[in-house]
Amino acid sequence: MEAFIRGLPKAELHLHLEGTLEPALALRLARKHRIELPHSTIAELQHSYQFTDLQSFLDIYLAASKVLRDEDDFHALTSAYLRRAHSQGIVHVEVFFDPQSHTERDIAFVTVLGGIRRALLQGEREFGISHRLILCFLRHLSAAEAMRTLEQALPHKAMIAAVGLDSTESGHPPAKFADVFERARGEGLLAVAHAGEEGPASYVRDALDLLKVQRIDHGVRCEEDPQLVDRLLRERIPLTMCPLSNVRLKVFPRVADHNIRRLLQRGLCVTINSDDPAYFGGYLNENYLAVQQQLGATPDELVQLARNSFEASFLPTPQKSRWLRAIDDYVRRTPVQ
Repeated sequence: MEAFIRGLPKAELHLHLEGTLEPALALRLARKHRIELPHSTIAELQHSYQFTDLQSFLDIYLAASKVLRDEDDFHALTSAYLRRAHSQGIVHVEVFFDPQSHTERDIAFVTVLGGIRRALLQGEREFGISHRLILCFLRHLSAAEAMRTLEQALPHKAMIAAVGLDSTESGHPPAKFADVFERARGEGLLAVAHAGEEGPASYVRDALDLLKVQRIDHGVRCEEDPQLVDRLLRERIPLTMCPLSNVRLKVFPRVADHNIRRLLQRGLCVTINSDDPAYFGGYLNENYLAVQQQLGATPDELVQLARNSFEASFLPTPQKSRWLRAIDDYVRRTPVQ
């Protein structure tokens, strides 16, 4: 099954680049910039990735991001993820980046974007991985700060497919950013938003109605509102779910308790993703394997999840169709017992 999952063509739609910062790279960049980290070995740093909820995770995540200083650092971070993605059979990525966590440290927006963009183009040449880049606003910061970040991005909007909304949901409803998302839409950018992970199901509804997002990141609490679930099904609104992340952040006690398979069986367009894999114990294939082993997903269901990943993507229809045919071809020549 592990080999079947690895060979299955897949897209990843919910991946924070800063969340792929593995301890080895963090230590290397710390040495490069003469930054003193509280831990000096890979094992110690890995062990320090302990958290009890979303906020305690974000505290660790933002602290580690401080080793990212110049364009080459962002290139190294993105390149490392793309190498891993290629090894896992990922052929298309739609990745998040958080410019505010860097610009507030006086790192220029163009430095962040330049390193990421250079790596994405290199990954397309070397591995054939297509990409879309999504600029996320940190929702614990003000809407005014988000608007300033959008204005910094607009001269480079040809490189950015969409805007998103991440960081802690609690106390920061989608309505807070309605004007920012309206401005982004007016500039031709698509939209996604984290909703219904830490926040209630009403945040999912508000993200759809107020922010006009094309898909919901996480959305696991949608089941609190049966009418919302019916809407997600009827309108075929994708949910980019992250099972291992949800368990590590105690949204669910175990993968076996996750609702992704139940929602898939209802017919919703749910997808599997890895979120912040350096911190949550697994990249995309580890999430697929956990859903298969702990939730009992069948090979046909795993294939449907992979198909959903392309349907939910921002790829043009001809490319989506090409990858859906590639999945069909793969399944025909790769029987699973």
